[in-house]
Amino acid sequence: MTMNASKNTEHRYIVCVDDDRALLDGLIQQLESSFSHTHEFEGAESAQEALELVEELQQENKVVEMVISDQVMPGMKGDELLATLHRKYPGMITVMLTGQGGLDSAIRAINNAGLSKYLVKPWNDDDLRITIRDLLEKYRLERENIRLFEE
Repeated sequence: MTMNASKNTEHRYIVCVDDDRALLDGLIQQLESSFSHTHEFEGAESAQEALELVEELQQENKVVEMVISDQVMPGMKGDELLATLHRKYPGMITVMLTGQGGLDSAIRAINNAGLSKYLVKPWNDDDLRITIRDLLEKYRLERENIRLFEE
C-alpha cells in the first residue's frame, strides 16, 4: 500500500454509530455535506459493529480520527464503546450524541473515554458542523505537534 502522507492524502475516517438507521443515515449525510472533501464516512448500527469496523479500517492503514456514538443502544452502550476505543486508540476523537439526557453516562464517558464532546439530540445543524470542524482542527494540530516533536 502506498501512502502519501506528505500531501495529506491518507484515508481519514469518521465513524458514526446509532442503532436507529434513519438517524445514522441523516447524521452521515449531514457530515458528508460539510466534510466529504477531507474525510470518508462509515456507519455502524451497534457498538460491536463499530469496534469491528474501526479495527478493520486500522488494519487497512486507514486513520479513524473520530467516532460519534449514540449512548442508548442494545447491548453495549455508547459510553462503554467510547471507553473501549479510548483505551485502544487514545488519540481518537470521541463524541457522544444522545437523546437521553443521561448526565451519568456523559460523566462516565468524560472520565473513562476521553470524551471530546457531548451533544444532545436533536442537534442544531450549525452547532454540530462547527463542533466537528473544531475537534478535527484540534486533532490535526495535535498530530502536527507530535510529528514536529518527533523530528
